This record gives sequence, C-alpha cells and structure tokens, in this order.
Amino acid sequence: MKITDTQTWTAVVTPMHENGELNLEDLASLIYKQDEAGNGVLVLGSTGEGLALGLEDKKQVVKTASSLNIEIPVMAGVGGFNLRHQLEWIEYCHQFEIDAFLLVTPLYAKPGAKGQVQWFKSLLDAADKPCMVYNVPSRTGVKMSVEMLMELKGHPNFEVVKEASGSITDFQRYRASAPELAFYSGDDALTPFFAMAGCTGLVSVASNVWPKAVHRYVQWCMEGRGPELLPLWQECADALFEAPNPVPVKLLLKEKGWISSSALRPPLTEDELADISLLKNADQMIRDWYEETGSD
Repeated sequence: MKITDTQTWTAVVTPMHENGELNLEDLASLIYKQDEAGNGVLVLGSTGEGLALGLEDKKQVVKTASSLNIEIPVMAGVGGFNLRHQLEWIEYCHQFEIDAFLLVTPLYAKPGAKGQVQWFKSLLDAADKPCMVYNVPSRTGVKMSVEMLMELKGHPNFEVVKEASGSITDFQRYRASAPELAFYSGDDALTPFFAMAGCTGLVSVASNVWPKAVHRYVQWCMEGRGPELLPLWQECADALFEAPNPVPVKLLLKEKGWISSSALRPPLTEDELADISLLKNADQMIRDWYEETGSD
C-alpha cells in the first residue's frame, strides 16, 4: 500500500459521550461513511484530539479503526515531545492492521535541523509502514526543516509530506528541496492553490461532515478545476474553522445526527461556538453543490 494511492484522507474526529468517554460505536459509524466515500482515514491526528487522549483511549481508537470491515486504508497519528513514548506507540500499532503513520514535527521544544533529523529518523526507522511527515507550525511552534527533508527524503519509509503551514511559498520551497516526495495539502481551503503548485491530495477536516463532496472537490482540484471551486469552499471552510478545530466540525456532526454528542476533551470546549448558523448554512451550500454537480 502507498499513501498516494488515496487522494483524500479524512482526519477523523474522535466521538465521545457527554461524560467524555470514547464513543467507539460512533467512531465506527463515521469510518464507514468515509469507506463509502472512498476516503482514507487518519485517526488520532489534531482533529482527532490525539494529544488530549490517554494511552488506553488511543489504543481503543486504533483497535476499533483497524478491526472494521472496510476497503479504505487507515493511518495512525504519532505526535508529542517524548521520543521513547512515540517509538513505543509505533511498536504497539504494529500489531494491528494499520497502513501508514503520520509523524508530527516535535511539539514545544522547537528543535533545529539536527534535532529534527534525529527525531524523524528514529521514527522512520521504527515504522514498518509508509509515513507522512506533518508540518503544522501553528500547533507545534516550529517549522519543518528543509535540511531535514534533504537528508531524510531517501528513507524507504518516508513517502509523503503533509504541508499545513498555510504558506504557498513554504510549500514550493519544501517541494523543490525534495521532489522525490509527494506533498499533500493540510488545509481544505488552500487545496486549489496547492494543487496548482503540485500537491497530490488533501488531508481534510471538512470530509468529516461532507465525505463524498470533499472527495469530488479534491478530484476536481487535481484536475485543475480548483479556481472555480475556491469561493464556495473558502466560505464553507471559514465556517468550519470559526472556532478551534475540531469544535465546529463536532457540533455540525451532532447537528447532522452522525454523532450523539459533540463533547470534547479539555482544554477544548463546545462553549467556544454558541451560534452554529454559519455551519448549517455551509452544510446546505455543500449539499446543494454536490447535488447540482451530479451526486453518486
């Protein structure tokens, strides 16, 4: 399996009951919706609140996602600031049907190029699956190093970069330094621009709530039709990120009846977004667009 066999990956939320305990039935239901749409699933990413979950909860998420009768691939998030813990987590995941790993730039410590090389090489060496390296400086506090890319781009487990810096300039600089690697957009609204700059696909938040529509959106972006899609999808992405992710997407999933509760783990809270009218309007616009462009 190659990560690039799948254009659209959904960074799936982790559903919970009102008391904060995992709702694994709702998680399975969401993954089945992604399977129907043909989107790969990333569990325990930023949208999945991976860093807010304890180890036992993370294990339950991986067990559930890997046990389902689905055709789509499953990727597991690996992120934090304690290297030993991340290596142990990768080793744990090896016993399940996990197809790939997402390796996040180390958090908080803000390592330089040499520290990033050591971090990612250790994780890549431990993984027995293809890996996607995730650049998200707004969350980690440090940009992915160009020097790290140039040194590790030939590693047999290093296949893809997820670029979520929000900068087309950075995207182009990274891609020029490692043309052997595939690059995915980590930003729903910027995917038309990233597609024109040479990206291969999208790791999406929006596909949680619009799995089939986002699948088509990504296909069209890869076909060069991104500019015509930009106004609609920018407006809808703005609604999905009106509050910290994944607050809005969980609220909309509950509104649609796809999960039973929009509960989050602290420090996130549903109280960040009292009015979901923009979300409901966005949902209607995307459903209308999907029907008008030929629903499956």
